[in-house]
Order: sequence, then C-alpha cells, then structure tokens
Amino acid sequence: MTEGPSSPRRGNWYLLTAALIGLGLGLIYAWVLSPVRYVDATPASLRADFKDQYRLLIASSYIATGDLGRAQARLALLKDADPAQALNAQAQRLLLAGDPNHASTVLIMLAEAIQPGTVSPTPASFPLPVSTVTRPAETATGATPIAISSPILRPSVTPIAISSPILRPSATPIAVSSPILHQSATPTSTPGEPFVVTKQEKVCDPSLASGLLQVDVRDAAGRGVPGVEILITWNGGQQQFFTGFKPQLGDGYADFTMTPGIVYNLQLAKNSAQVTGLSAPTCPGQAGTTYIGGLHLVFEQP
Repeated sequence: MTEGPSSPRRGNWYLLTAALIGLGLGLIYAWVLSPVRYVDATPASLRADFKDQYRLLIASSYIATGDLGRAQARLALLKDADPAQALNAQAQRLLLAGDPNHASTVLIMLAEAIQPGTVSPTPASFPLPVSTVTRPAETATGATPIAISSPILRPSVTPIAISSPILRPSATPIAVSSPILHQSATPTSTPGEPFVVTKQEKVCDPSLASGLLQVDVRDAAGRGVPGVEILITWNGGQQQFFTGFKPQLGDGYADFTMTPGIVYNLQLAKNSAQVTGLSAPTCPGQAGTTYIGGLHLVFEQP
C-alpha cells in the first residue's frame, strides 16, 4: 500500500527543506547583502599587524613630542598585558626581519621610557640625526599643529605621518622652530670602529641560570649600545640575539643560555673579532658539590 500526498513522512521532508532554504537565504543576506560593518572599533580589537603599526605610530609621536603620558595613554588602548614587553617583542621581530628603516629604534626608546625608574624620555644611547616632522602642541585656544626640527630616526627612515584624534578641526597651523633634542648630541658608537673584547670572565653565582652567557656591548664612552646583533654558533647550529631587550640590566646587555658540554663561538655582527672556545664552566658548590656557572663578555670600542 503506497503513502498518500499528505503522509507524515513527506510532510517532515518539506519542513526540513524549508529550514535549509531559510538558513541559506539568511546566510546570503548576512554575508553578501548586508554584512556586518565595524565602525569606530577600539585599538584592542585590531588585527595583530595593525596593532604593530599603531605601536610604531605611538612611538614615533613620542619621539617627536616627548609626551610620555600621552604615549602611555594611547598604548593602554591596545590593552597589552605588558606594554613595554609588547614594544620590545615588536622591535625584536623587526630586527630579525632586517629592519631596513631602523623602526625598532623608536620602539626600544619608548619601551625604555615606560620602564619603572626611567627618567630620560629620549635615552642618549640612540644616535638620531635631525629630521623634520609635524606634531601637535596645546595652546590656550586649542591644539595647534607645530612644525618642529627634531631628531627622530636614522637617515634611511621614511617619515611617518601621524594622525591624532585629539586635534580640533579649527586648529590653525603655524611655523615654529622648537627642537626637542640638542642637534649636536654625541653618538654612542663610531661607525666603522671595531668592537674588541675587553673582559672575558667566569661567573660563579648560584642565583643565576645555569650556563648563562652575559654580553655587554659599550661604545667608546662606556655607554651601552642597544640593537647590536650578536651571532653565536656551535657544531650543528647557530642563533642570533640582540642587545637592549633587558634595559633594566643595561642598554647594551644581552644573554644566552649555553648547554653544558657544547663549545660556542661568538661574534658581533657590527664589526668585531670572533671569540672562540666558549663553554659553560663548572663551579664549586657547598659541601664539595659542583654546579654549572656562566660567562661574562664585555665588548668595547677603543
């Protein structure tokens, strides 16, 4: 016996087909005809690469204006757990990628400025030539864009246009010469001068990590030089790391953890002789025991 047109089974199939058609039409409407448009989204909701651009703009604005409070307020909008660490991490990514425009410099400078205890908003350890930018300046009647001469980036850096939402539409541009930094600032390192090893010592300190290789890079005046690439190689491997990412230990400080029993060779990418035969030493402990110590190297310009 066959089922009639109004049988329950066929009626259920009609309902399922109708539901699928309705779902398809809803998706077409939501994705094609009227998709969601985000308007006035907060910086914290930006994609990761856009957040990197936002941090770079904040750092460039800070170098031009010296306004640390405004820079910190803008960084807070990104809601990073540790703004200084986020800036350092972005600078390290740029250095590993080659950083042709030296944008990592301004990121490291801002990261140092917001560290507890930092006083100078523009550390002297960064040699910066003069470049001209436009920055906002507060007046009694409102915010006014001011043309200033300020050391910002190295010569190969492309100037970054910064759009500040704090300026009022009625702002009137005026031309004023107001340098933020002294233009004749002494550079921290002499281009072309090689770095030489002035100290190589064994470190026996049980409070430090086992096999810790500490490197200090200093200019001719004895000041730490940040952003210096360090190449370390061993049998079957190599790694690069940079100075300046632990400013609380010094602008020219960097470290690497050695594996006991492996011999390493180390060289600065910025013109230095290679140091060979580095390995984690054995240090005497209490009650006749031993533990793995570390090494400390100091590179300086003559």
